[in-house]
Amino acid sequence: MKPRLYLRIGDKVKHVKYYYWGDGEVIEESHSALPGGFCFVRVIFEDGIERSFINDLDNECCCYYAGLRLL
Repeated sequence: MKPRLYLRIGDKVKHVKYYYWGDGEVIEESHSALPGGFCFVRVIFEDGIERSFINDLDNECCCYYAGLRLL
């Protein structure tokens, strides 16, 4: 089964809890070739720090459920 992806490269995002991070942009996507493997995105925020998030809506730890929202 293919993962249900939430974010794509170039998407602008904001975290609802950590507003002081500022706006972010997705700069990298990574997908596992193995069945059941993780899909990650790397986001750079205005505070200059890159953070990684799980990008599969079927995973309870998906970046959407963690508070990342599209702008």
